[in-house]
Amino acid sequence: MKLESKIPAGPIEKKWDDHRFNLKLVNPANKRKYTIIVVGTGLAGASAAASFGELGYNVLAFSYHESPRRAHSIAAQGGINAPKNYANDGDSIYRLFYDTVKGGDYRAREANVYRLAQVSNSIIDQCVAQGVPFARDYAGYLDNRSFGGAQVSRTFYARSQTGQQLLLGAYSALSRQIGEGQVKFFSRREMVDLVLVDGMARGIVVRNLVTGELESYAADAVVLATGGYGNVFYLSTNAKACNATAVWRAYKKGALFGNPCFTQIHPTCIPVGGDYQSKLTLMSESLRNDGRIWVPKKQGDTRKATDIPEEERDYYLERLYPSFGNLVPRDVASRRAKEMCDKGHGVGPSKMAVYLDFADAIRRNGKAWIEEKYGNLFDMYHEITAEDPYKTPMRIYPAVHYTMGGLWVDYNLMSNIPGLYVIGEANFSDHGANRLGASALMQGLADGYFIIPYTIGDYLASTKFKPVKTDDPPFRESTKTINDMVNKLMSIQGTRTVDDFHKDLGKIMWEYVGMGRSEKGLKKALKFIPELRKEFWSDVKVTGKENDLNAELEKAGRVADYLELGELMALDALNRSESCGGHFREEHQTEEGEAKRNDKKFSYVAAWEFKGENKKPALQKEALEFEYVKPSQRSYK
Repeated sequence: MKLESKIPAGPIEKKWDDHRFNLKLVNPANKRKYTIIVVGTGLAGASAAASFGELGYNVLAFSYHESPRRAHSIAAQGGINAPKNYANDGDSIYRLFYDTVKGGDYRAREANVYRLAQVSNSIIDQCVAQGVPFARDYAGYLDNRSFGGAQVSRTFYARSQTGQQLLLGAYSALSRQIGEGQVKFFSRREMVDLVLVDGMARGIVVRNLVTGELESYAADAVVLATGGYGNVFYLSTNAKACNATAVWRAYKKGALFGNPCFTQIHPTCIPVGGDYQSKLTLMSESLRNDGRIWVPKKQGDTRKATDIPEEERDYYLERLYPSFGNLVPRDVASRRAKEMCDKGHGVGPSKMAVYLDFADAIRRNGKAWIEEKYGNLFDMYHEITAEDPYKTPMRIYPAVHYTMGGLWVDYNLMSNIPGLYVIGEANFSDHGANRLGASALMQGLADGYFIIPYTIGDYLASTKFKPVKTDDPPFRESTKTINDMVNKLMSIQGTRTVDDFHKDLGKIMWEYVGMGRSEKGLKKALKFIPELRKEFWSDVKVTGKENDLNAELEKAGRVADYLELGELMALDALNRSESCGGHFREEHQTEEGEAKRNDKKFSYVAAWEFKGENKKPALQKEALEFEYVKPSQRSYK
């Protein structure tokens, strides 16, 4: 299979504009002839569906929630990047492009990243016009703050509720189109299969999560905007309902999976409290603007943080990275926190935490200033830990957060399956091996508002579509396949719960495919995961009925997918015998403990092709070429 990235020729600053001009257009009067399915209504999906509706297409939008406002985009806290240079500190489109390529450790396409930086300024204008209440300075201008991996202030924010406010903006645009009748919204539906007709994506099969019925829907193109797969680790910062079923079922229909091993560990999360936990809580990266990260210099120090004098504290990020300090990228901050804890400097009951201390900022600016910027985060921390972060430092530790891998897409955001588009976190395209903070919201809205509305038109205008009905053979075959799977799950009636298997998988993934990976550990994972999957299919117990409201059955299907995806992640990590960004192979590091890439062998996108059940997937490679930002050893010192 030949991968065609369809990156346009020409200077990087002109690629997108020239490409847009050369795309075929759909006549405004003809747009009403086409139907587009959008799966997922978070930031990427809601903005795309609203934009399609505004253009005049017929849109079918699906969410497993009862409202788009429940999408996990709402949980994003810190902000959204755009190089408007309001702080007058030297920012530019090129600098954001440079920081993103470097932050991703040179494992992303230059053309995609530049386009992302290029359209990001328009996102802010769009959201302000929608009424998003971005923070403003004393004079009334939009305010900015810093985030990891950058030496400029380019992050726009709405206190620590940026995702929520941006989602409300996209939701308002979507609601308008629902009211106009251009978008039909289907709540409480989960996509369980992609339907191909003559090799083209022409529809989906969904499970009605209220009635348990399987329903089929046909269209001329399908857009997946279903988020990432971090919950394969069981414990992550993702909501419990977040899952990988839509992209995984598309993968099993022939869509290539790009860079599955590239997962992000976020450095500022509340540490695990016990085996009872089902998810972890993120403390926004914005806290690293004013909080200082430290550990006791003495190993095994059990004193209270406030009892440890200044000279006995190790502000290790400031010591190791004087240029960036506490604002190094997430992968660097996460690895260093783990290193400190592994060396015996961890704090708290588990000794698997470091301090995030605001004492200096409070002394300098006052408590009221901190409350205004971060108050809701401080309240959340207090509710979870029963500790007052105004009086004693927060305790934080890295946790699984975002996934840079996802379905492979070309420059037009279309997968290798004609008519199947993938946007937002569900695709692999923009972040390489590590995502910089405040770039997820940026990518989701860039894809939905400013990229796919152009590129999908080119496909529709240049393709001849034969009429398709939901009772055609491909839809009936997909429905039968899903029914057979459901009946098999229900018939097992074993002794272990779905969550029990998910927890075991999560332990394997975190231990061997987590922050530190090794050849030995990855080979263990590739032994343990198939064994666990075999046990799942012989001993899982799914209660309830198949044709009814049944949350346990939904979870079982998702965990079945995780058990396959986890193996692919471990296989990809084993194959990539280098360290880059969030993929840290312990055998490949510098003397200072930094990631050591192998550009000669691994400067490519790993795109995996499904070859059948119980068969090893085939690896396709898309070579990465760097014309503008030459790969070098990342340094934040």
